[in-house]
Amino acid sequence: MNTRDDLPTASLEVLRWRAMLLRQLREFFHQAGYWEVETPLLSQDTCVDAWLDPFEVPTSRTRYLQTSPEYCMKRLMTAGSDRIYQVAHAFRAGETGERHNPEFTLIEWYALGEAHWDQMAFTERLVRALAFEHGDPELQAVVSPSITRLSYQAAFEQFLGVDVLQATATELEQIARHEFARGDHGPVPDGLTGDLDGLRNLLLATFIEPELKSRRAAFLYDFPISQGALAQGRGLVAERFELYLDGLEVCNGYHELRDAQELRARIAVQNERRILAGKSALPVESRLLQAMDFGLPPCSGVALGWERLLMWLRRTTAISDVIAFPWDRA
Repeated sequence: MNTRDDLPTASLEVLRWRAMLLRQLREFFHQAGYWEVETPLLSQDTCVDAWLDPFEVPTSRTRYLQTSPEYCMKRLMTAGSDRIYQVAHAFRAGETGERHNPEFTLIEWYALGEAHWDQMAFTERLVRALAFEHGDPELQAVVSPSITRLSYQAAFEQFLGVDVLQATATELEQIARHEFARGDHGPVPDGLTGDLDGLRNLLLATFIEPELKSRRAAFLYDFPISQGALAQGRGLVAERFELYLDGLEVCNGYHELRDAQELRARIAVQNERRILAGKSALPVESRLLQAMDFGLPPCSGVALGWERLLMWLRRTTAISDVIAFPWDRA
């Protein structure tokens, strides 16, 4: 990496390769019947998530740099779009690190009449096509002929022996303390008593994700209903999936929630969590909710971290290796 802070951290060879691969991605979507859209980076609306913090831009009315183009793209679906995608810059405050940059690129797409199962298959085809375009035989083998699919519940049953959808916070805390005590993971983090999703996330990151890494490529799907704020529910699960490539999470997919009143209720819960964490609440009402009151058609959507995928293809753990000017050089 260049040490002069006026120069890009990624090499020009990598940046040219990135441009070539982006051209191939656009061609893949075109061949699949998707058309490219553009939506505002600055909006009065913003996705409400307990753990995602947007950048606020003061104007006559506060606007937000988008953490995702999701709200506007779903408005396009309510207007009659069928298959749309976007190469979007997204912004998330406080997300700086080896794998994170506050400004990054999301490839986001939506398809009419499809569920998350359909999008897992489409995502697999996309990743395979780009891996073959990149030309690394080992990575090609990772995503051929098929990627492992494992439900969230099955993963916890297989690797920790617990029915995670039925277990209480107390039971998960006992499992966490037992597993931490017999492994080289350090002490159990403080402050998790009674936090059901916090304990699920801790166990997932510490014990499940390393197992997924050993499988090289894996879809994890049907998360707990409390962890799919914008996904349809089915019993105890949210119809959502993530793709892991060598342990690196590269995308999130949803069978999209269509009930506007249910979304309002979930937004209220997310804001309560934000306030408990010492953060400010985000706007509850939005033009997306107005559009959903008129009807969001059955659809599914996926948000893929472009730099994350490029990192996997280049076999690097540093996001600065695949972007020109990261946060400290922007």
